Amino acid sequence: MRRAAAGVLAAARDLKIAVPIVIRMEGTNVELGRKILLESGFNFTVAKDMKDAAEKVVALAGSSR
Repeated sequence: MRRAAAGVLAAARDLKIAVPIVIRMEGTNVELGRKILLESGFNFTVAKDMKDAAEKVVALAGSSR
């Protein structure tokens, strides 16, 4: 997951992402990947599974109104 997290960070930098992003991560070294994303300075929300991710997307969408 460390490589996946690094890839997400690189894409966010290249695309100059400014909106909140919810990321669901599972797999080997998932805790390290989550830590990398959460400490990146980007507006990432990390979810533990698809249900959690969906709930977080809905919450973020509701808070933007």
